[in-house]
Amino acid sequence: MLKFRRCLLKLSGEALAGGSGHGIDDKTIQWVAAEIANSVKAGAQIGLVIGGGNFVRGVSASAGGMNRAAGDAMGMLATVMNAIAMQDALEKQGQKAEVMSAVKMEPLCGSFDRRKAISLMESGIVVLFAAGTGNPFFTTDTAAVLRAVESECNVVMKATKVDGIYSADPVKDKTAVKFDDITYEDILKRNLTVMDTAAVALAREHKLPVLVFKLAKGNFINSLTENRIGTFVHD
Repeated sequence: MLKFRRCLLKLSGEALAGGSGHGIDDKTIQWVAAEIANSVKAGAQIGLVIGGGNFVRGVSASAGGMNRAAGDAMGMLATVMNAIAMQDALEKQGQKAEVMSAVKMEPLCGSFDRRKAISLMESGIVVLFAAGTGNPFFTTDTAAVLRAVESECNVVMKATKVDGIYSADPVKDKTAVKFDDITYEDILKRNLTVMDTAAVALAREHKLPVLVFKLAKGNFINSLTENRIGTFVHD
């Protein structure tokens, strides 16, 4: 039985790169697409936001001297590329999918339409929200929460490299403690960087729960059930 019926899945662009760290790894995107398709078959309604870090990150580009708005514009284009690639991977799994961009990108994909997005998800079609919020200075974490609120999702599910939220980076600090659940307020007070503060604040304002879990085979569909995986963020 599904614990969450309609969810917004947030993936990093780097997750699609596999071990290379750049571009899109075919085997990786195919198994991720299979996980999503199987979740839809189980009855889930899914929206998807993918970052663009496997191609370019606006913050990194601006650190190298580029204007931040220009860097973020490039990042938005990177998310559109990832969304189109995932749409293709989903369709190869027999799963219908549609890309909606925050900025006009016709004929490559359609533009964001809240009511249409809800209707598509209700009919079993995965909706890929691309181009972030359509504005610079906002991350795809914030875009994920925004689209989740707009499309009336029950939860944001953020897939990461680790199995939840820790008191510190578990890779660098072996004494870091994993939280089974945590409040939005505690994330902000502890300055935990699992999501940017704007995304956390928006989720808190709308009482939208966030589940942070490790991207691994079987974890997504298990996270949609009563199985206890990752860290649950709530008010």
